[in-house]
Amino acid sequence: MKTVVIGSGSWGSGLAQVLADNHVDVTIYGNCAEELQDIAENHRNEKFFPNVDLNPAIKVSTTIDVVKDADMIVLSVPTIAIESVCRDLLPYLDHKVIIVNTSKGFHPVTNERMSNVIRSVIPEQYLSSVVSLIGPSHAEEVVIRMLTTICAVSLNEADAITVQNTFSNAYLRVYRGKDEIGSEIGVALKNAIAVASGVLSGIGYGDNTKAALITRGLAEMIRFGTAMGGKLETFMGLTGIGDLIVTCTSVHSRNFQAGYEIGRSNDAKAFWENNTKTVEGVRTAQVIHDLAKEKGIEMPIIEEVYQVLYHGKEPRQSAYDLMHRELKEEHPYHSI
Repeated sequence: MKTVVIGSGSWGSGLAQVLADNHVDVTIYGNCAEELQDIAENHRNEKFFPNVDLNPAIKVSTTIDVVKDADMIVLSVPTIAIESVCRDLLPYLDHKVIIVNTSKGFHPVTNERMSNVIRSVIPEQYLSSVVSLIGPSHAEEVVIRMLTTICAVSLNEADAITVQNTFSNAYLRVYRGKDEIGSEIGVALKNAIAVASGVLSGIGYGDNTKAALITRGLAEMIRFGTAMGGKLETFMGLTGIGDLIVTCTSVHSRNFQAGYEIGRSNDAKAFWENNTKTVEGVRTAQVIHDLAKEKGIEMPIIEEVYQVLYHGKEPRQSAYDLMHRELKEEHPYHSI
């Protein structure tokens, strides 16, 4: 199995190491010469993993034509780049490949899920299937071989099994699933909830608050996801509550970090002026807000995140307003 990882960032490097550890022929293609040189010559990616040695079997390439002989292509780039990367791949494909998607979000213009975006660009004659490799995982822990579980989600079970077997080892256990809609919505929506988690921590709230946010955030994920065609049980698994927990509670999460800075300043203005990182939850909050309004799905947490990010509402006021909503019986998954 020849595999090419597109993207030399943290997750691309982390997954390439998993494959190298599993004795899979793996090459990283990226557009950052400095990162690729560091990986090739020093077996490190200091920009993302200071003082961490990478498996020396990882190869690198500065030309995208390396994908022409690949059996599996792993896309480890932000959602905003998925469509353009797939278009770049297309001239070099002459046989069917498995495309492994690792991004968690929606198309920046059409708001489509990533698997649909990939299928819209790569024709059937070159695409065995799309398998989303997603779940509760931080590259910073996978790269030092901490125990992690994720899920290979696909409409093609045979390819999901192939991905499951290719990536699983003593520290990375891969489950598989078929609910593409629920899984992709779950791992995207939790990013916006994680922004809220960071905001509340930045304000100064503690564990009680975080538990409340995760619980009620899960209720919103299920309410929205099932309305869009996902299965309830999916949100109780790795691509639902699992990913929600890790992203809402970890300092590794860019979404949490962004929210934390917003909470500390009680304003999103500095975030918009200074942020240079990809924070998927910011865009996701807008997408989910707009779709929920269109379909009449009540999403109070997402509504407040949206108001803070896009309309200048003070985070402390948002927290106050959430706590002063009409009192009701708890029906976590379906009640609005």
